[in-house]
Amino acid sequence: MRKIEHIGIAVNNLETSNLLFEKLFGKPPYKQEEVESEGVKTSFFMNGPNKIELLEATNSDSPIAKFLEKKGEGIHHIAFDVENILEEIARLKEEGFIVLNEIPKKGADNKLVAFLHPKGTNGVLIELCQEIR
Repeated sequence: MRKIEHIGIAVNNLETSNLLFEKLFGKPPYKQEEVESEGVKTSFFMNGPNKIELLEATNSDSPIAKFLEKKGEGIHHIAFDVENILEEIARLKEEGFIVLNEIPKKGADNKLVAFLHPKGTNGVLIELCQEIR
């Protein structure tokens, strides 16, 4: 893992949260997109070298909807940039981590993504991200 790629924050209303984070950072999101396969709409903000992803559920079955129902708004995951996601998945499995999706899937912001179960990471959902080349 090379660096923190972004921090994901689950929100009830993306439009309202965009306004809040625009005030906080003094600029609008640089990118917004929907990932239909995950049932989520996202906005990305840059703050210096740091990236924040806001996530709103688009249906009641999405992972974000379930998270919001259980925990409410707040930090949903921490994402780490990796050079080779397949090698990193294999390494982490060997180390005993529970990988939620062993085959990376297309995520937001031109990334391949995979997740580690929070039960094995002190309650924090970890996302691995590799830039799609």
